[in-house]
This record gives sequence, C-alpha cells and structure tokens, in this order.
Amino acid sequence: MRLLSVEITEPCTDPVLAPAGLSVPGQAVTRLTVTGGDIVAVATEPELGLGAALIVPTGGPVTLQYAVEKGRGAAGYPESAFWPRVNRHTMPADALAAASRRIADEAGGGRAGITALVAEAQGRFAYAHPDRKFNDGLDVIPHLSCGLTPGSCVDINTYLVASLRAAGYEAAYFYGYFFPEERGCRTDDGHCWVVTRHEGEVLEWDIAHHLKAGLGLAQPCLNPRPGERVALTHSMGHRYALPGQDVALKLLGEPVRLPAGGAPASVTLIARLSGATASMA
Repeated sequence: MRLLSVEITEPCTDPVLAPAGLSVPGQAVTRLTVTGGDIVAVATEPELGLGAALIVPTGGPVTLQYAVEKGRGAAGYPESAFWPRVNRHTMPADALAAASRRIADEAGGGRAGITALVAEAQGRFAYAHPDRKFNDGLDVIPHLSCGLTPGSCVDINTYLVASLRAAGYEAAYFYGYFFPEERGCRTDDGHCWVVTRHEGEVLEWDIAHHLKAGLGLAQPCLNPRPGERVALTHSMGHRYALPGQDVALKLLGEPVRLPAGGAPASVTLIARLSGATASMA
C-alpha cells in the first residue's frame, strides 16, 4: 500500500468537498482519512456512482490521505466512465460531430479512426494554461477548424472525448494526480487523460504530456513522461446533494472550498505519493 497525501496549503475555515477516489486497472483507492478536519457527510454523484466527502476544518492544515493499493484481479475501468452524458462539458457542436465522423471514416474506422481523432485533437492545441478556456460561455464543445488554440490537458481532453463520442467510440475522461519523475513524488496540481474502449481493446491517451515533452504524435500509453499517476475521479458534469445545498461542478477531482453563499472555490495544495516509484496505474 502507498499513501497519497493532499495538503491544502492556504488557511481554510470553509467546508471542503473532496473526491473519495475510485479503482482503475492496476490501482485501487481504498480509504480516505483526514487530519485538520472532520468528515461530516458523504455524498454520491447519482449518475456516476462517485463518492464525495464533506469536511469541516477543525484547525491547522487540512490534509487528505488516500490509501492506494495495487489493483486486484482483472478489474477494469468503471462502466459509468464510458456512459455518454448530455451537458455543456461533453456535447459536441454539430460541426465538430460531423468533422469527427468524417475523420474517423476516412481513416478506415476502428483503431485507425481513434488514432486519427487523437492526432486531430493534438493538432488543434498548443499546450498552455489560458485564463479563458476555448469553450467558456458555450453550451457545446466547438469545432476548432484552423490554427492552434492554447489549451491545458483539461481543454485538450474535453475536446477529444467529445470528438471520439461523436464518431461512435467509447471514451472516458479520468482525473487525478501525476507525479513527474524529476519532481519526485510531489506535485501541486491535478492532471487528466483519456481512455478509449473499442472492440475489446482499451487504450490510454495523454496528449498533453506528449506535447509538453516534445514526443511527437501521441501514442497510447499512460506515462509518456517518466513518472506516476493516481486516478481519483472521472467524467464531467458532477452534482452532489449535501446537507442544505446541492453542489454542481464540472468535475470534483481536487478538494474545493464551499464558502457560505458563494460558488465553490479552488484551493492551493501540495500532493505527495509515498513509496518507491513502481507504476500504480
């Protein structure tokens, strides 16, 4: 067993909502404990079966500690991660849907179609963290038809999942933490990636890491950059019913503050993964 610790590094008196974790091939998050706060309620995302813990700070830094074990048996990815969903984070614009179907068909369909759509998504983005995301204020995922759009892993994979699903492929969006080898078992933000499933073949894709490392066209693999990752959640468009309030989020992947009368707010954090550097996911 290894321990994933997520410390909120800013003073925090508001309640905190945090993901409970999940199991994926090679890795199972089996327990969440908290120091500096008490878990006062647990909620479930009704469509996805994902859990969330409501934490009330009790003084001192709030630190979440996840027990991470090697996956047991032949457990696969959660079925709910592949379910098509209708919300502004997942629905392609008509132009994107039509273009995605055409690209997959021209590649010959099957795995070749997936590879073509991954290449298309990679070719539409320049890796960056823009203040404004390419789909801000829109009800659908737009078609990017020319030039390069600044985008993070979140932007790239939002686009890729919408494109793959529009072309008829099963695709899932996963989120957690990636620990680059050069930083040891430490990071200060989350990371996301995409999993496809077609005719019994499951493939993992990380376009952003191929772009950051200058590795050329993305190939199916979890860690094109040396390092390790821990998955904590999946899918976009989360809703949790908590005592006295409903919380709607694009995704609950990192802890968020719930200020009274205000919108959920991100926190600054440091995540650490204990143990040797054997791959967990």
